[in-house]
Amino acid sequence: MTAPATRAVRRRVTVCGTVQGVGFRPFVHRLATELALAGFVSNTASGVLIEVEGPPDDVAAFCDRLAEEPPPLAAVLGVEVEDLPVAGTDGAFGIHSTDRSPGSTLLPPDTATCADCLRELGDPADRRYRHPFVTCTHCGPRFTIATGMPYDRSATTMSGFPMCAACAREYGDPLDRRFHAQPVACPGCGPRLRLVPASGSGIRPARDAEALASARALLAAGRIVAVKGLGGYHLACDATDAPAVDTLRTRKARGGKPFAVMCADLDDVRRIAEVSTSGLAALTSPRRPIVLLRRRSQANVLAPGVCPGSPHLGVMLPYTPVHTLLFGLPGDPPGPRVLVMTSGNRSGEPIVTDDDEALTRLAGLADAWLAHDRPIASPCDDSLLRVRPDGTEQVLRRSRGYVPRPLRLPVPVRPALAVGGDLKNALCLGAGDHAWFGPHIGDMGDLTTLEAARRADAHLRGLTGVSPELVAADRHPGYHSTRWASRPAGRAPVLVQHHHAHIASAMAEHGLDGTTPVIGVAFDGTGYGDDGTVWGGEILLADYTGFRRYAHLSPAPLPGGDAGVANPCRLALARLWAAGLPWDADLPCVTACAPEELAVLERQLCGHLACVPTSSMGRLFDAVSSLVGVCHRAGYEAQAALELEAAAATAWGDDTSAYAFAGGLDPAPVLAALVADLRRGTPAAVLAARFHRGVAGAVAQICRRARRDTGLATVALSGGVFANALLEEECARLLTEDGFAVLRHGEVPPNDGGLALGQLLVAAHLRQEE
Repeated sequence: MTAPATRAVRRRVTVCGTVQGVGFRPFVHRLATELALAGFVSNTASGVLIEVEGPPDDVAAFCDRLAEEPPPLAAVLGVEVEDLPVAGTDGAFGIHSTDRSPGSTLLPPDTATCADCLRELGDPADRRYRHPFVTCTHCGPRFTIATGMPYDRSATTMSGFPMCAACAREYGDPLDRRFHAQPVACPGCGPRLRLVPASGSGIRPARDAEALASARALLAAGRIVAVKGLGGYHLACDATDAPAVDTLRTRKARGGKPFAVMCADLDDVRRIAEVSTSGLAALTSPRRPIVLLRRRSQANVLAPGVCPGSPHLGVMLPYTPVHTLLFGLPGDPPGPRVLVMTSGNRSGEPIVTDDDEALTRLAGLADAWLAHDRPIASPCDDSLLRVRPDGTEQVLRRSRGYVPRPLRLPVPVRPALAVGGDLKNALCLGAGDHAWFGPHIGDMGDLTTLEAARRADAHLRGLTGVSPELVAADRHPGYHSTRWASRPAGRAPVLVQHHHAHIASAMAEHGLDGTTPVIGVAFDGTGYGDDGTVWGGEILLADYTGFRRYAHLSPAPLPGGDAGVANPCRLALARLWAAGLPWDADLPCVTACAPEELAVLERQLCGHLACVPTSSMGRLFDAVSSLVGVCHRAGYEAQAALELEAAAATAWGDDTSAYAFAGGLDPAPVLAALVADLRRGTPAAVLAARFHRGVAGAVAQICRRARRDTGLATVALSGGVFANALLEEECARLLTEDGFAVLRHGEVPPNDGGLALGQLLVAAHLRQEE
């Protein structure tokens, strides 16, 4: 007797998440074909829509595997299934054209060149041999070429490059790796490279392969080349050529700030830096960020001007075919193996993306431009991170490789835009249970950065479909970002206290719903306090609806306000003055100042002239850096604190003692102990290590007291000072050993680059209560 045929079922499956531009439809097609199911798959403005029909068990297996086996770049956030009447199709499964109905889906970030494309790039038998724009559904540009959603070629900057017949066949073949890969192209139909020489440089213009060869030769000859990448221009030079590095530093007015470098391969990385297993994973991930690595002390390969005063190197690997070809394929004339790769801009300006603008704004900086004719829809600087000893990552700049990947929010928010702060600015757009950071913009100090913020806002709205109903900004009345947030349509932003936003950012990243407050340790350089002074050494009891200032660093005058920050020696003298300690002539911070400077500073402090009180922990680090003789004048943000950390690291394992603060966070006895140890001849590195341990010990002591007073046992560490690896690790160790749950930043930067997320959550809760 023949068994009855299994009755077919039909399901409508809606998949949301990062499912466009990642090869999701061909994946669905292959899966349905494997299971002999009928139906179709289509992109929609809200994700991917599938109708599937077949035996119940096979349809169920199909739905399960959608979330369990997605393509490498996909991120499935939800799968909704509903029953439909059986249509009785003939067993075919098709791929339908994109539905352009209203809605939003998630676009993947730009991704480094995959192994398959790299093989094609170096294979003389492949038609894409040496093609500078080789890409497929598993790699290449996404965010930086997208002009709208849904993600189709017509909504990208590739729309101006009609596909040749061969590329069109690949694009239309569901079994091909390039099926609906929107940037797909080849040497015959894709973007073109060109080398543009600076006026009067004596360099010949060139195109395509000759442009790359000429650029490599120029770099080998010590010249500076502006290289157009995925999200903007870099300024590149040979990192082993001291005159070239010094010239770039001078032209860019970089001061002493370290440069990032790009190495041709991992062997070159290992020649200059120590690479752990976790560091290797970060370097080679599809995101290809800049990773902070410990510099090899015995390696003298790099020019001294690459990272003066720092034991760390910011290192990345090639992430585009252009970069790979710039270093050269086997058989090419040799060129530099390590390149300085710094953002293509003048100090304080946003990264340059437009070709004509690059020729103007980078004039005088570059000797030649290696450009191409694929437009960049959105600027996107390189991301920066460090890897902790436990293997976790702390992102310090969240941009290329991360943006526009959303963060899942622990509580839903109404549609809102948070504009962040004035330093390390990044916008954040939120709606429902998702938040989208925009790319790193930088410091909001001039019209070009304000215009970059406006464009980033418009681009993010266009990609997400979110129309903000409210805007959140910092309470600082002088912030450019706050004034900019108030201008469109005269809207009044919800103002959020700076350090409250920092703690809320850490809470949101760790999925806290805010029903229970945390002990928030917010340490940074500058934040506008509720009393009109400069805060920055704060212990808050906080949730999303509000905070209480439980403790703070004892304040000291900030002579000259923000102008004084560039002079750590003045900050040291102001701290000594506030602690009642004399300015003895043998102290390094005193000898660093001319007699006239000392006299003016004394009049300022005694007369309270242009001296705003500050409780900033960042400024205390600057002051101690000068007091122990490490850094007296700062050429870039946080230089004094970074060099103090570098000094402390050299003595960290040799001296485990710690200075003691009084009453929790009064540094007067610490300063007195530092002065006494200086006079005993104690090395600056030991003093720096004892200071770091003293700060961590004070944090643990205050948190214990707060737990006794409130019963709270979760501590959030946030603010730019916690980019200091020694301090963050020591605080986390002491608190964990004391039984606290410790929230540390991971994908969201602890500095002001993560501020907007906290603003978003706080503003949403404040408006709910109104």
